[in-house]
Amino acid sequence: MKNPIFVGNVKKMKIHREGHRILLILLISLFIINLSYYSFLKKEDWVSWLVSGLSFCFFLMIMHFFRKPERIVEKNSNKIYSPADGTIVAIEEVEENSFFKETRLQVSIFMSPLNMHMNLFPLSGVVDFVKHERGKHWVAWIPKSSKENERTSVVIRHENETQIMVRQIAGAVARRIVTYCQTGARVMQGDELGFIKFGSRVDLFLPVDMELKVKLDQKVHANKTLIASFKSEAFEID
Repeated sequence: MKNPIFVGNVKKMKIHREGHRILLILLISLFIINLSYYSFLKKEDWVSWLVSGLSFCFFLMIMHFFRKPERIVEKNSNKIYSPADGTIVAIEEVEENSFFKETRLQVSIFMSPLNMHMNLFPLSGVVDFVKHERGKHWVAWIPKSSKENERTSVVIRHENETQIMVRQIAGAVARRIVTYCQTGARVMQGDELGFIKFGSRVDLFLPVDMELKVKLDQKVHANKTLIASFKSEAFEID
């Protein structure tokens, strides 16, 4: 019997396209650094091995950050899946004034540098709103980062006319938010929404009457963890 919170599975791992250029530049830079050290500054053999080892570990760490696991979601239009890997750091009712102008249930997911940073659509629907806002770069797990940090807000309209917002938030280290959708686009649950580089946060703004399926400090996974569901009778996406 499947765990009701987790569905789908990981099939294989790839490197996300946002990392291709960065990894190539990093590989060339590390090669030049190591070559320069060996050619001009070499003094002790153990130091040479240390420099090589640290370079190799650093490259693997950055490559791990840009991993792109292929996950299969069991599409269900009654369910809201996690849009990101990370940890639930906030669940609270807030006034969302950038679009809804009303009270919404905010669920915040903090992504550490060790988490996968690809963001996925938590449900299918039509994109009604996309807005990027410049801002500060507070550490992403504190509450004010949701309103003051650099962020991109995406509103998706479900087929039952309910709207939810996914907000990508840059953190203290992250300096670039990538969002792939545009207003008017029809999107599918589990497709790529975007990518945030090097430590960040994703907030969901849901109707207050949704049935929440997660709790504070819970680890969640994009396309796998069920965040919430509509109270109406479930119906499957064809």
